[in-house]
Amino acid sequence: MKIWKAIAAATAVTLISFSAFAHDYKVGDLTLTHPWTRATPPKAKAGGGFVEIVNTGLESDRLINASSDVAGKTEIHEMAVTDGVMKMRKLEDGIEIPAGETVALKPGGLHIMFMGLNQSFEEGSKVPVVLTFEKAGDVTIELSVAKMGAKSMDGDKMDHGNMDHSKMDHSKN
Repeated sequence: MKIWKAIAAATAVTLISFSAFAHDYKVGDLTLTHPWTRATPPKAKAGGGFVEIVNTGLESDRLINASSDVAGKTEIHEMAVTDGVMKMRKLEDGIEIPAGETVALKPGGLHIMFMGLNQSFEEGSKVPVVLTFEKAGDVTIELSVAKMGAKSMDGDKMDHGNMDHSKMDHSKN
């Protein structure tokens, strides 16, 4: 009998752990899943936000803006390596979300960029963000804060350690 109680308790703890990160948001034909960010050092100036956007509709939509009170400026960015240099740039036209497809904002690619942080992101907390879509409109989401250097919302460490955004080329090209 004790073993069944132990199994039940372990299952409950596992489900609670997963549900802390598992929050989906719906706006129009879009479903936003797995919203997360990384914890930042106390005096960090920047941070990134990540989410998967699923378009179940028959028409494309476009993520055109992101805003949050946690930073002086919040933008939609793309990170890419060009000629061996990691470059980050604001996407002036936003991100297309094609009909019937999933677009992932993730480390090393498309992401939400927080610049001029007003506070550090602390592991286990939430970061509120308003995302604006061309057709679906606004949706407020909360990014779960994973540990520093995580490469996914479950907290796996990044292969190249904690990324220092201040040493990247943030030019608009």
